Amino acid sequence: MRVAVIGATGRIGSLTVAALRRDGHDIVPVSRADGIDVIAGVGLDEALAGVDTVIDTTSTNTVDETEAVGFFTTATANLLAAEQRAGVGHHVLLSIARVRTVRGNAHMAGKRAQEAAVEAGPIPYTIVPATQFHDFPAMAAGWMERAGAAELPPLLMQPIAPADVADILARIAAGSPQGRHRDIAGPEPQDLIDMARRTLTAQGASIRLVPTWHSGIFDETAAGDALLPAPDAEIAPTTFDQWLADQRR
Repeated sequence: MRVAVIGATGRIGSLTVAALRRDGHDIVPVSRADGIDVIAGVGLDEALAGVDTVIDTTSTNTVDETEAVGFFTTATANLLAAEQRAGVGHHVLLSIARVRTVRGNAHMAGKRAQEAAVEAGPIPYTIVPATQFHDFPAMAAGWMERAGAAELPPLLMQPIAPADVADILARIAAGSPQGRHRDIAGPEPQDLIDMARRTLTAQGASIRLVPTWHSGIFDETAAGDALLPAPDAEIAPTTFDQWLADQRR
């Protein structure tokens, strides 16, 4: 099968490319590094020629809701139009578990708009809602670090290993469109601040973590079990402890 991976140089995109190649698929990497710009629509027609399935792993780090919505809706509109011209039969979108219920986060607002665009679009699709990744807490601490300290919300989550996400995306891409796939998640709940502290220690980084709902990443609508996956979630195998041990090697 010929599969295009959008955002192929990102952390999930690159792992997805590797998983697809391992499984014997013909891969078309799509990224700015490959001379293709999904926001401008440049190079998409050439890249998607002969492609059976597209996996969209694109992301943005903006904390502005308007910018996030604009990024995801523009990229998705350009992708779906190019896919329709190329005769692509399956659009696989990596999204976020509970994205439809948790507010106060610009990225989630963008992903809600992206999901809506895919659902209203012309290409048969599978939306894959994933919980936060194992590396998210330390990344968030890095984004929020100011003068050696980072404000982070005291979130409960059930994180998933990036490599497990890639494996699931590769498997789904080889199948038929499902509409909305069930949530995918790691095997156990974790505390974001504890995860960040342990990851930073493993990396040799020193950032003082300050628990607060005023960090600007999430508000109180994400408290309690708001970010936990649905009861019927597909549970991936890799625990946070296993993932963290790999980071120390």
